[in-house]
Amino acid sequence: MSHGFTRDDLERVARLARLQLDDSELALFARLVAGILDYAEQIQRVDTAGVEPTAHAPGSAGPMRDDRVVASLPRQEALAAAPDADRSAGLFKVPRVIG
Repeated sequence: MSHGFTRDDLERVARLARLQLDDSELALFARLVAGILDYAEQIQRVDTAGVEPTAHAPGSAGPMRDDRVVASLPRQEALAAAPDADRSAGLFKVPRVIG
């Protein structure tokens, strides 16, 4: 492994992502991430001299439509489909994800 990625690195990333991984998962994912990093190193060695940079693959842009102003879904109708909404305030409620 020339990339230097270790199981300790994976444990740190898992902790930051709030993932609880057991020993077998840590071993599996460490091996998978190491393989991905090895492949990325391989790609970095490809000689791209003379290859014009592009923002996207040529010809990949699909047909474009004109932008048009259209009426949106009425707020009460959208809130009616929400599992936990404060309809009187006109707000969606979502679980807290930070702190």
